[in-house]
Amino acid sequence: MPAKRLAIVLLSGGLDSATALAIARAEGFEALALSFRYGQRHAIELAAAKKVAAAAGVREHLIVDADLRVFGGSALTDDINVPKDREPGTTDEIPITYVPARNTIFLSYALALAEVRGATDIFLGVNAVDYSGYPDCRPEYIAAFEKMAALATRAGVAGQPVRIHTPLMHLTKDAIIARGLELGVDYGLTRSCYDPDAEGAACGRCDSCRLRLAAFAKLGLGDPAPYVN
Repeated sequence: MPAKRLAIVLLSGGLDSATALAIARAEGFEALALSFRYGQRHAIELAAAKKVAAAAGVREHLIVDADLRVFGGSALTDDINVPKDREPGTTDEIPITYVPARNTIFLSYALALAEVRGATDIFLGVNAVDYSGYPDCRPEYIAAFEKMAALATRAGVAGQPVRIHTPLMHLTKDAIIARGLELGVDYGLTRSCYDPDAEGAACGRCDSCRLRLAAFAKLGLGDPAPYVN
C-alpha cells in the first residue's frame, strides 16, 4: 500500500482543533500535531492537546515555545480581564481575547515544519461562522497565507506548494461537534475556556464557553468537559 501523506495539524487542545485533527485522519492523512507554549495564561489547554493527540494516535506531537507575552495586547497573554457574560458575535469590534498575529505565527512554524518533514498539507480549525471576530480566522486570510507560502518556500518554487485545509471554516459550532462525534472525538478531553480555574474547570461565562455550551445544547447534549458550576 502507498504511504499516507503527512499533514501538519495545528492542535490547541480545544474543540475545533481536535475536530480538524479527526478530519485530517479521516481523509487519509498521517498527522503530525503541532502545539504552542505561547505564554498563554493557562497551561490546561496544552495538557488537553497532549491527551487529544494521544487519543488520536498521532505519529508525533511537537510543542514549540514561542512566547507572545513579549508583545502583550491580549487577555490571553497579558494582565487583562477576559470578558464575561456577553453574547459572542454581536459586535464588529475585535475582542480583547484576540492574540495579535497568532495564527500567522503558528502557520509560519507549521510551514517550516512541513518543508523539513516533507508534509504536503496543513490543517487548522479556524471558523468564520461561530467565531469571536478574529481577523485571522477568515477565508480571505487563509487564501492570502497560502499564496504567500507558495512564493516563500522551496516546495512552492518547485511547484509543490503546501495546501492549507480549513475544514471547519463554514460550519456552525453544533455542526462541528456533530461531525467530530461521527469521527469519535472525545470532547471531554478538550478545553476551550479562556479563563479556567486552577484545576482546569471552564468558567462557563467567556465567549468561548458560551459558544461551546450553546452548541452542545442545540444538539440536545451536555458538554462533557468540566465546568466551575
